[in-house]
Amino acid sequence: MDLLQGTLEQAAQALADKTVSSRELTDAALARIETLDSRIGAFITVDADGARAQADASDARRAAGAAAGPLDGVPLALKDIFCTRGLRTTMASRMLSGYVPPYDATAWARLAAAGAVNLGKLNMDEFAMGSSNENSAFGPVRNPWDLERTPGGSSGGSAAAVAARLAFGTLGTDTGGSIRQPAALTGVVGLKPTYGRVSRYGVIAFASSLDQVGPLGRTVRDTALQLQAIAGHDPHDATSLTDAVPDYLAEIEQGVQGLTLGVPREYFVDGMDPEVERAVREAIATYERLGARIREISLPHTDYATAAYYVVATAEASSNLARFDGVRYGHRAEAPRGLLDMYQRTRAEGFGDEVKRRIMLGTYVLSAGYYDAYYVRAQKVRSLIRRDFDRAFAEVDAIVTPTSPVPAFRLGERTADPLQMYLADIFTISCNLAGLPGLALPCGFTTAGLPVGLQLLGRPLDEALLLRAARAYERETPWHQRAPSL
Repeated sequence: MDLLQGTLEQAAQALADKTVSSRELTDAALARIETLDSRIGAFITVDADGARAQADASDARRAAGAAAGPLDGVPLALKDIFCTRGLRTTMASRMLSGYVPPYDATAWARLAAAGAVNLGKLNMDEFAMGSSNENSAFGPVRNPWDLERTPGGSSGGSAAAVAARLAFGTLGTDTGGSIRQPAALTGVVGLKPTYGRVSRYGVIAFASSLDQVGPLGRTVRDTALQLQAIAGHDPHDATSLTDAVPDYLAEIEQGVQGLTLGVPREYFVDGMDPEVERAVREAIATYERLGARIREISLPHTDYATAAYYVVATAEASSNLARFDGVRYGHRAEAPRGLLDMYQRTRAEGFGDEVKRRIMLGTYVLSAGYYDAYYVRAQKVRSLIRRDFDRAFAEVDAIVTPTSPVPAFRLGERTADPLQMYLADIFTISCNLAGLPGLALPCGFTTAGLPVGLQLLGRPLDEALLLRAARAYERETPWHQRAPSL
């Protein structure tokens, strides 16, 4: 039996039953990465020695009857945005291609405390800026369902690694859809928690008021298990919420009988792929058969979300990325003629085109004479979008939408048109602007064999209900059982 074809939960149970060892699972994962990843490009750094050492330590704990929890010994992997002590963290950028952090991000520290094994660091769009994982300085990630297509971004490596059975689960980050969109395009489950539910400490910032850490897994329960380990207050993160963390598996099998699910009319737009719309409509009908009440709702300011997002996000990126100047760490231009020359050449050489584009946009909207016209107005629109959701959640328990308007598009298809690339996140951006939890899960396939993703949006801190609703659909459908043939 292929040790890697089961779910994270099945691997955890096999470890608990001692029918397999962590070292066996880890060796199998490393062998599969070595065999397949040259075609996929999911990993930037594979930490084979570190993973085997962690696996051996896990096996020793289990032999002593001191397992750290259900994740103990399960091979996972991390988007290369998480600081990992002693293991390089690149942000998929030339700017940080040799950076080795002196500390661990809290999210990884919590997984490590739970006994998880880190196989390595996953490819992404540079500084998490992108929707196709083509902006990486280490080359694009390819979708395991069709190697000529994108897996989505920016957490493309995280989604592709799960879909290709290179790891049982992964962590990504989501600033405007960067977990949910790749999950949808690769046929896996991805969860963006409420802003502040998971610590951002040790996560290199893109847009600080939008970024959020979340898990990707093969099933809803796999995703819940990872969230359980990483959620909770962290005093190192000033935006971290102090609310208690519930047991995410306690009510996950309770179904949707009696729940009211809202369907926003603004999320079914001209230009949406008809096969995507059909799959999502069929998923909504499935929910109705399972006992949920379906209600059409309106989120009237949705049309302004993309514009508001790209003002707020680029402004925050301009500020956050100012620290990468060649002075303290990261790339530094050789033989500068002076301080200004060092700054200019360091940033010109270290950053890719998309990162430069967003820094310039952000600097512009923050500049004197434009701040009120763009940044302040975008923040006002953000408040209106949050108010739309507040009104909707007074009537419904969760909201059901498409995740992406199209299935995975071909690599290179949108690189010459940034606006078309930005519109790939049209259904996911509002969730980040409002700080809400959002979950993507597979809801079908196109006739070309490409996955289609369903999105569920919930009230703040209502991840448990989203997981419950997602699990109810997953139980009734076969989509999560399919795997790409590589």
